[in-house]
Amino acid sequence: MMTRTNLQHLDRINLLDSPHWQAYALLDSGNGRKLERFGAYTLIRPEVQAMWRPALKPSEWSRAHAEFKPGPGENGGNWVKSKDLPERWSMQYGNLKFWAMLSGSRQVGVFPEQATHWDWIANQIRQADRPVRVLNLFGYTALASLAAAREGAQVTHVDASKKVISWGRENQVLSGLQDKPIRWLVDDVTKFVARESRRASQYDGLILDPPKFGRGPKGEVWEFFKLMPELLESCRSLLTPNPLFIVLTAYAVAASATTLYYSLGDLLPGLGGVLDAGELVTKEGSGGRSISHALYVRWSAGPAV
Repeated sequence: MMTRTNLQHLDRINLLDSPHWQAYALLDSGNGRKLERFGAYTLIRPEVQAMWRPALKPSEWSRAHAEFKPGPGENGGNWVKSKDLPERWSMQYGNLKFWAMLSGSRQVGVFPEQATHWDWIANQIRQADRPVRVLNLFGYTALASLAAAREGAQVTHVDASKKVISWGRENQVLSGLQDKPIRWLVDDVTKFVARESRRASQYDGLILDPPKFGRGPKGEVWEFFKLMPELLESCRSLLTPNPLFIVLTAYAVAASATTLYYSLGDLLPGLGGVLDAGELVTKEGSGGRSISHALYVRWSAGPAV
């Protein structure tokens, strides 16, 4: 059994990639940029980790349909695009379909490295063979929610942005899952979780994908290191007596996988199960290199699959 006193030391960091993509590929990287294919279109985005030289010739890069040019500040910048790029286009991962489009802060509506989580979540629900309730916090454009709903889970999806909630609902329709039970909520995550705790609501699975910094719909400030411990503590009270899984992913934070591992493990005394942690990576098609995108920790009631 897992307790506060016998949580095992993390002696291995897993590097998880998502090898089943057909609609996405990291084509090349180098000189602080990465060349990616999203469906039929290629994009160039900044990548500070790519300190090496590109493997492909400049002529390959010059055919990209759009490039994000960073500006002053951490999130500043703008897209420079060709006339051939539509306002949005559809993509697919397995049975999930979704809309991609250029948006602020260099994002396009999907984090391809998280596909490994979607598969893992689907497997957890499928193998449970029982009704499952899932809470997705900071849910973005809902691909994790759709993966859970497709396997029969009842999903509550929470995000502070009305725009991405609408985007997620459009993805639900595009995927043919409009009849699946997903509750869409524009709300501040910390306030919502506190209310759910007072209402004694419970969930079998928790998905958390918090930003480093953000704001709620009424200007509420989110800061990862300040509020994450409190949020995890509150989420513990939302678990059913026999929970199924927890997934936590963190981007752009000055932490390590061990930080997430011990933070989540400290809240799971008596539950047993399997806890693993590491990084989400994308493998490059040209040079064979990998780029790390995020830290993660996952807990499941049974063996990880």
